[in-house]
Amino acid sequence: MIKNLVIVESPAKAKTIEGYLGKDFVVKSSFGHVRDLPKDNNAIDIENGFKPTYVISSDKKDVVAQLRKLAKEAETVWLASDDDREGEAISWHLTEALNLNDSKIRRIVFREITKNAILNAINSPRTIDMDLVNAQQARRILDRLVGFELSPVLWKKIKTGLSAGRVQSVAVRLVVEREREIEKFKSEATFRITATFDVQGKTLEAELPTKYKTEDEAQAFLEKCIGAAYTIENLEKKPLKRSPAPPFTTSTLQQEASRKLYFSVAQTMTVAQRLYEAGKISYMRTDSVNLSDEAIAGASNAIQNSFGEKFVKTRRFKTKSASAQEAHEAIRPTDFTKMTVSDDRNEQRLYELIWKRAIASQMADAEIEKTTATIGISTQPEKLIATGEVIKFEGFLKVYIESKDDDEATDEDVKGMLPPISVGQTIDLRQMLATQRYSRPAARYTEASLVKKLEEMGIGRPSTYAPTISTIQKRGYVEKDSREGKERPFRVLTLKKDEISAQTKTEITGAEKAKLFPTDMAMVVNDFLVDHFPTVIDYSFTAKVEAEFDEIAQGHEEWKAMLEKFYGKFHERIESSESIDRAAVSGARELGIDPNTGKKLIAKLGRFGPFVQLGEEDPETGVKPTYASLRKGQFLESITLEDALELFKLPRVVGVYEDKEMKAAIGRFGPYISHNSKFYSLPKHLDPMLVTPEEAIELIEQKRKADSEKLIKSFDENPEVQVLNGRYGPYIVVGKKNVKIPKGKEPLELTLQECLDLAEATPDKKGKGGFKKKAETTTAEKKPAAKKAQAKKAAPKAKAAAKPKAKK
Repeated sequence: MIKNLVIVESPAKAKTIEGYLGKDFVVKSSFGHVRDLPKDNNAIDIENGFKPTYVISSDKKDVVAQLRKLAKEAETVWLASDDDREGEAISWHLTEALNLNDSKIRRIVFREITKNAILNAINSPRTIDMDLVNAQQARRILDRLVGFELSPVLWKKIKTGLSAGRVQSVAVRLVVEREREIEKFKSEATFRITATFDVQGKTLEAELPTKYKTEDEAQAFLEKCIGAAYTIENLEKKPLKRSPAPPFTTSTLQQEASRKLYFSVAQTMTVAQRLYEAGKISYMRTDSVNLSDEAIAGASNAIQNSFGEKFVKTRRFKTKSASAQEAHEAIRPTDFTKMTVSDDRNEQRLYELIWKRAIASQMADAEIEKTTATIGISTQPEKLIATGEVIKFEGFLKVYIESKDDDEATDEDVKGMLPPISVGQTIDLRQMLATQRYSRPAARYTEASLVKKLEEMGIGRPSTYAPTISTIQKRGYVEKDSREGKERPFRVLTLKKDEISAQTKTEITGAEKAKLFPTDMAMVVNDFLVDHFPTVIDYSFTAKVEAEFDEIAQGHEEWKAMLEKFYGKFHERIESSESIDRAAVSGARELGIDPNTGKKLIAKLGRFGPFVQLGEEDPETGVKPTYASLRKGQFLESITLEDALELFKLPRVVGVYEDKEMKAAIGRFGPYISHNSKFYSLPKHLDPMLVTPEEAIELIEQKRKADSEKLIKSFDENPEVQVLNGRYGPYIVVGKKNVKIPKGKEPLELTLQECLDLAEATPDKKGKGGFKKKAETTTAEKKPAAKKAQAKKAAPKAKAAAKPKAKK
């Protein structure tokens, strides 16, 4: 007989908690949610107050059966899922799935997995909060209704297999609008004047506050400075105080881990989850910046012991956002005396970041003295300004400095101090530069800066940021990519020893690292939703829905009434969408006429992405159009006739190797070289239009070498069976089936019969849902004997790409 059964969400958490509770407690995991809405259209009974039907997930049936058996034996069942709406819903689903009696269950919550927190939770159980459960149900049901009703509209009007979602579509809209903003941006050049002076063997750098629009104006300013004397006219010293940032919330942790550690949003949450489950940090899904009295005391003691009393300044931060989900704590260490908590490098790095941020939040302000020197020019009224800073007292800067995004100003960064100067002092000019600088558009979003924007707009909550960012990438709406910049000339005028010289230099502009780019599909789908479902994709409306979930969680609004209010208008829009002309939303554009052939050039969206079509089918002669895929970074809405014509220069013959042609082309999976019926992907640094025969041969040989090292064993009597070395170790291939090698079996010693037996015992993988279609290919992926054959082969496939069948 079990006295106490404690059910938590994860096995790692169960293991940690079991160590804190006595022999009277058995701790088991539910492995997350045990019930969900079924994947068919019968999940929600709209007519009967949006009544949901929940089913036990197929992969959780064994878990539920085991928990049901243990719960039946136990005197008391303690539901210890996470302390948020998702966790509350899991506890409620467990009571339903396990047929638990209310008198038998105790709901306990904790924000950290420490002995004190667990024992305090056991001593103060509560009942399940149905307001929190209903807020979660409302979110799940509303998102299901939007997805299930809106996605089929996209299948019919744009392309089979597309998806839409209440928060994901808004996130995509932000990325699309930023891309268009960048595309339309016209960069303006100005000339910035900087001067370097010698002051008793040290360097003083100054700048002119005014920027000049033209080179002539900059030249005129420098000419006026010839033979001038430079004097320190004014010195102003101003004390500054800089305060630390509050401890981390989910959003700020994701942002700072992205900037400092280069983690993706999903990676940050995975690593933080492990730290939480090991009892090292408090709960990682929170929008609160509050710290408990116990945490403040712990941080203060750690600061005093490490740095001294004068570095301690206790602070209580208040969450600015009115929509903060619950009055929880910020993310912090559970024990401030511990600096090393894991052998895993990423866990340790993230822990240190959390420790430093939380510690810094309870430290004294940094005291800085800012000095501003005004430098007079004897030949004209304009003044040069030099600024410097010196840290008088480090305070929190001893531990932590917050990083900034690309588009944020860095005026607050601590500068170096000025050399010793005094009012009236004459200083010697070393050189003066007028440098041409260009204005920049708003930066593309990173994963973390997109989370920041969503949070600022009140869209999504701590538990939704990471899944949203992952979903829009998995669905092919957004790509995280790095792009090489382009070379751009700029002018520099130099005044030195009373002579002015001019030169043209070059700089790399537009380079991007790990930024979010929309795909053509994102642009077409976004425009369709903005035109026909403006409410669903409206920023303020989406934020208002989030606020209504908060109202339900606080017991101020009835969840079914909220759904009714939303669904009525939304469903009307869905029904009226039948009349939308499919051709009007395809994103197709007529680019112009090819001057060489006189044929019309059209850009279209196909099943495997955007492409351009040259000419149209001639019913009399049977001549088909030719096709080419768009390259990375090209968009249907902005590609020009000239850019499109360049695409038809592929495939091109690069050279001959082993008496066979090597051709460069672009296919479904990007640029490649084809040789002797085999395909070799081109790496990012090689352009299919410029790749040389030597580079192509090197690529082929490298691939052959890699393939030869991959083969462990083959069988002459059955060439379809091979033992290969893969990314995760050796495995068997039988035809198109991959087969695991059991532990203890030596790959080299496997016989053909053993391989066949193991393949027979391995079940076939289930195909994904939806209609199976033959893979279409643009002519860039073909290897025809003549252009006419190329056009004939490619036409039906590209036609299929341009007109996908609507899913029924």
